[in-house]
Amino acid sequence: MKACIRETTATVTAVAAAVALAACGPGAGTRSGGESSPNIAVLLPDNTTARWETQDKPLLEKRIKELCADCSVEHVNAGGEVAVQQGQMDSMITKGVDAIVLVAVDARSLAATVTKAHQADIPVIAYDRLAQGPISGYVSYDGVEVGRLQGRALLQAMGDKVPGAQIVMMNGDPIDPNAVAFKEGALSVLRGKVRIGKAYDTVQWRPEAANMNMTAALSSLGPDAVDGVYAANDGLAAGSVSALKANKVAPLPPVTGQDAELGAVRRIVGGDQYMTVLKPFAPEASAGGAMAVAAARGHGLTEVATGEVRTGDGRTVPAVLLTPVSVTVDNIEETVVKDGVHTVQQICVPQLRAACERAGLT
Repeated sequence: MKACIRETTATVTAVAAAVALAACGPGAGTRSGGESSPNIAVLLPDNTTARWETQDKPLLEKRIKELCADCSVEHVNAGGEVAVQQGQMDSMITKGVDAIVLVAVDARSLAATVTKAHQADIPVIAYDRLAQGPISGYVSYDGVEVGRLQGRALLQAMGDKVPGAQIVMMNGDPIDPNAVAFKEGALSVLRGKVRIGKAYDTVQWRPEAANMNMTAALSSLGPDAVDGVYAANDGLAAGSVSALKANKVAPLPPVTGQDAELGAVRRIVGGDQYMTVLKPFAPEASAGGAMAVAAARGHGLTEVATGEVRTGDGRTVPAVLLTPVSVTVDNIEETVVKDGVHTVQQICVPQLRAACERAGLT
């Protein structure tokens, strides 16, 4: 994979500037000299992970409108169903939208419809997940680095139990390319330093599946034999923590996560979850919206991108890859709060007041 990873603020500023310049060029506001009101489709994968509807959707729409006041945005959600998303792609192609922002449910299964869009001269921007097929651009965070951050944090949290500690790995959905990258990054840090007692792949990232799998792991390994839990995201962390508590595991082993969901940050403050990975939604949506607007107007994406990435079929496409941040109880204020993801008031509900004071969140 070839990529140029820049600091978040610098990347977004460069992207915005490039798009603003492109918008001033000849033919701005059209993709091919036809309609003057570009239509951009945003295809989200599921309702299971809170970020898609609560963060990415409104932020993408806001950014697109900031850069292209006459652009219309059409949003659909596949509800975790590959066939539904394939139908949604076909519908957008039939409508003749000017660009598609795609978070693929299954990157491999969507390759054929990405090819259809390409044949119809509709650029597809792979957002957050590297879709297969002839995409025009890619915007995401460095997934392997996410896994490394999680693995390093877990080793640090287990302390003197390493080497020889036993962990349970609660990986994401194996059809999600990001889940594969997270797992790769985590194993690059953990392999040879811990024993992996049980490892699970979690279809559609369902917290209830993580709960069931953690219960099975505790039954097999014993409630006192789990020294740490690698959970690929905050939903899986929530399911794992729930199972640990239901099986009366105390004290709780350190549990990782990702996405800095409000519930996860509260669990970190309260001591139920050790860490999460912050991938600020606003910079990603800003870059994704900028790339979509440039594509819809028929402008090249190389000036918008900060680097490039190699796709599964060996092509190289323009990309923006942002840098993730590890979050523990010690840096919530400098990360989650400072970046405007959650406020102290949102985090510090009454039952966490004492814990928030200990964490310096006041």
